[in-house]
Amino acid sequence: MIVGAVLQKGRATLSEIGGQVGLSPAAVKRRLDRLESTGVIRGYTAMVDQRLLGFGLEAFVELQFVGTASVGEIESFVDDLPAIQAIFTIAGDPDALAWIRARDIPELTGIIDQIRRTGMVMGTKTLMVLGSRIQSDPSVRPTALATS
Repeated sequence: MIVGAVLQKGRATLSEIGGQVGLSPAAVKRRLDRLESTGVIRGYTAMVDQRLLGFGLEAFVELQFVGTASVGEIESFVDDLPAIQAIFTIAGDPDALAWIRARDIPELTGIIDQIRRTGMVMGTKTLMVLGSRIQSDPSVRPTALATS
C-alpha cells in the first residue's frame, strides 16, 4: 500500500501517505526507511515530458550483436550513446532492444548509423513509436506491493 501511494504521488507527505494507508506519519517513515534500505524503493524521480524538451521521436531498435558479445558488453553498450534511454538484453533473436529518443528522423538516422559503426552490431531493425501509455496505476501492480 505504501509503495502504491508513493508510485501515485512521489512527493506526498508522510501524513498524506499515512491517511491513505491508515498509519501514523511515524509508522510510514519507518516503513519507507525500511523499503529504501532493502532496495525496494531505489529513489524518487521527476517524470519529464521529453517531447516538450524537443525529443518528440521515440523508437525501439532491435540489435543483433556479433557472436562474441557478452551480456555485460551489450548492457554497457549504451554508456557511449546517450540517445539510448535503455537497453534490454533479451532471449532469442535479436540480442537486445534499445529504446531511443531523438528530435527527428535525421537525428534518429544518425544515431542508428553511430550504433552500426561500433563494430559490435551486425544488424538493426527500427520500430518507431506512434503512441504510448506507461502503466502507473498501483492497482495493476503485483500483489506484493499491496502489502508493502
